[in-house]
Amino acid sequence: MARLPGAPRSRGGSPGPSAALPALDGAFLLSPLGGLMVAQIVLGLLVWALIADTTYYLHAAYVWVMFVSIFLWIVTVLFLVTYLLQLQLKFSVIPWPLVLMIFNAVATVLYISAFVTCSAAVQPTSWRQWDLNRRAAASFFAGIAMITYVASTFFSFRAWKGLGSNAATSQVTDHA
Repeated sequence: MARLPGAPRSRGGSPGPSAALPALDGAFLLSPLGGLMVAQIVLGLLVWALIADTTYYLHAAYVWVMFVSIFLWIVTVLFLVTYLLQLQLKFSVIPWPLVLMIFNAVATVLYISAFVTCSAAVQPTSWRQWDLNRRAAASFFAGIAMITYVASTFFSFRAWKGLGSNAATSQVTDHA
């Protein structure tokens, strides 16, 4: 069977290993959006782990903080995997810079509400000191996570408008 010029060689008619595995994009981790996503994953994990180690289920405020932190943590992990494996190139009909900007803006609003809720619900007169310390730490990390989502919204807005180049959007525009 004749091969096309530049096509990878394979044995037995099966596609080569490079066709089966997506390529890793290490440059994305060095971009502002990639670095912020990693920070958001670490901070989000800290927030929900600290709250989960308390009696959060007795307080509706902490149930909200748990929902926000776990939901955004999962979605951020999915976005990071998508960009690391360059899966956004497979779905070029989706406007990835716009989707990322909208996600970051919504995540900012949700984390603002989670930060305010968590901070307001911390009561220094708690009879369980370890719950107080974990909830206060979760409030602190939620505040930092909120700031990273604000920064991600800024950088994704710049990428969407084409004001700056980063690894996340340059791949979409170069290969589309």
